[in-house]
Amino acid sequence: MSTDARRGSEWILHSERVVDDSRRAVLSIADVELPDGVRFEQYVFRVPPAAMVVVLHDDHVLMMWRHRFVLDRWVWELPGGYLDADEDPAVCAAREVEEETGWRPRTIEPLITVQPMVGTIDQTNTVYLSRGADPTGSAPDANEAERLDWIPLTDIPRHIDEGRIVGAGSVTGLLAVLLRKATGRL
Repeated sequence: MSTDARRGSEWILHSERVVDDSRRAVLSIADVELPDGVRFEQYVFRVPPAAMVVVLHDDHVLMMWRHRFVLDRWVWELPGGYLDADEDPAVCAAREVEEETGWRPRTIEPLITVQPMVGTIDQTNTVYLSRGADPTGSAPDANEAERLDWIPLTDIPRHIDEGRIVGAGSVTGLLAVLLRKATGRL
């Protein structure tokens, strides 16, 4: 695209060089130029998309209590994970719930899509809503969570306020459910 066809505030990407390419992420450094002509380098992470699920049952949501070593904190999270190559996000979402929790979602419907760090990471998080789930008889993945719990929707804002729910996909998905409930669209 020529410079003339660009919008006034659009950044120009001159080049991008890969620094590290692993199984789940590509770290690169981009040479970018601002509209005023200032050029600089910016770190960019290319990460596979992820899918997660708000599993609701009787105004309770299925959550996983887990330790995140990067933050060195225990937090509540929705079940979910990276999509495999060419995997449908809804299929990934249902699979992850089952693998991580031992519950099979009864339904999977799109809820919201979020871009957690739009200035640095290209990963899309698609959050789905499941209305109900059935136990599979399989044990939840011990590597994923210390415990599972059905948390009342009314407790979600307090958990967010007190820093026990911090992940972008979890916070956004749960707030989307609360908004739908408050507006009668759930």
